[in-house]
Parts: sequence; structure tokens; C-alpha cells
Amino acid sequence: MDSSAPAFPAGVPLAEIHHLYALQSHLIDGGRAAEWAATFTADGTFDSPTYPEPVAGTAALTAFAERFAAGCVADGVVRRHVISNVAVTGADGEAAVRVAAYLQIVATPPGGSPRTERFTTLTDRVVREGDGWRIAARTVRRDDTPGA
Repeated sequence: MDSSAPAFPAGVPLAEIHHLYALQSHLIDGGRAAEWAATFTADGTFDSPTYPEPVAGTAALTAFAERFAAGCVADGVVRRHVISNVAVTGADGEAAVRVAAYLQIVATPPGGSPRTERFTTLTDRVVREGDGWRIAARTVRRDDTPGA
């Protein structure tokens, strides 16, 4: 093992972290806005250059996910969030970790071919809350922007 690679934080159940990311994709892609928002902490934040401003808190996150679903309908496409290369990159105390992952947004029109709309990097702060893990802060970086 490369001694310069960050050590994996002890006690972090990687399967639970991976499940959180898979669940988020299925929920937002399935139009389940309130359930998707519940995968964030009550004051959780979502900051992406694709959208005009950051979103914070359960109500705003729910509205954001509802707009995403409405946009898919208006555009006549099925959009899928494909998250890969999920890596726990560090710990922020006993009940918080930093996570990095790749996210592709793939759109498929009826009878058409899927196309990748964007490829991004997620940088998250994930916290243990109650019975599971929640996103406390998410920053999205598009690969087509300077400094990506």
C-alpha cells in the first residue's frame, strides 16, 4: 500500500456510505423529492455551478428535487444520476467523514440513445445522524470548468 495514501478512517461502515449514494440516485431519479431531501441533514446544503444558487435546508432541497423531476418531464427525457468511485477521504471526528465521488448525469429520450449531459465530482461532508448517514454539505464541481 502507498504510504502517502490517506488512511481509511476506522469504524466507518463503507457499505452504509455506498448505500446512501445509491439510495440518493434512486430517490431523485424516481421523483421522490421529500425522501431525497431526507438523505441530507435538516440544515444540509447542496452547491452546484449547474444551478443559480446553493440550496440549504429540507424544504429548499425538496423543492429543488421537485424542479429536477419537473424539468425531466418538460424536456421529455429520463435522467439518471450515476455515481461511481465513492471514496471516504478522511474523518471529521467520530461521526463525520469526507467523501469524494464522480457523478454522471445521463439523459435518455423516448426511443433515443442515452447521452451524458455532464460529468462532475462530488465533495461531501457526511455525518452519522440517528439510524444512518446523511449529507451535511455537498459541493459539486463540473469537469468542464476551470480548476476541475
